[in-house]
Amino acid sequence: MKIGTDGVLLGAWTSLDNNPYSILDIGAGTGIIALMLAQRSAADTIEGIELDDAAFEQCTENFETSIWADRLFCFHAGFDEFVDEYATDDIDTDELYDLIVSNPPFYAEAVPSGNEARDNARQNSSLPFDELISGVSKLLAENGLFSTIIPFKEEENFIAMAATFQLFPKRITRVKGNATAEIKRSLLEFQQAIIPVETTELIIEEERHQYTKDYIDLTKDFYLKM
Repeated sequence: MKIGTDGVLLGAWTSLDNNPYSILDIGAGTGIIALMLAQRSAADTIEGIELDDAAFEQCTENFETSIWADRLFCFHAGFDEFVDEYATDDIDTDELYDLIVSNPPFYAEAVPSGNEARDNARQNSSLPFDELISGVSKLLAENGLFSTIIPFKEEENFIAMAATFQLFPKRITRVKGNATAEIKRSLLEFQQAIIPVETTELIIEEERHQYTKDYIDLTKDFYLKM
């Protein structure tokens, strides 16, 4: 899986206002989001979970060759088995994560591309939203934050599902490719308390390859040329 706009958006948009000590990236892929958060934060522990063999190997290599290697680690596991092993009844609250991020698989329908690894990474069936949210609710510290990016069409159902696990939206940013395009993505931040939601909109391009000031301001620290 090559680096895409969704991962860059999530890595740059995710709030670090709670000064997280520990961060978990679910479905780390090549490790881009975890690496961005390592660049942005002083978190002591930044861990990823990745099931796909090739992606796990790439993620581990990227972690080990980065300047933040001492703070980064990737588990080769499925999220369900990670939760089963980690989130036991006697888990110490100090072992829960202050920040959890995930750029989850999107598509529940069959959309074969001819690349099995890519299709598995994009299929909702490989990590259903209810399984993701349930696991997050068991791993998130009391004052922790959960950030994710999903298709806008899934936003309402995702928020309703999260509420059943006592996770409530704090920030929502809806993303459009350009000013006249339909909303494509929703960046969502959740916490374990109900507060007024901060809702904003982000437009990526003014025209093809001409980025808006908002997008540049958000992501410029991560591009060599912007």
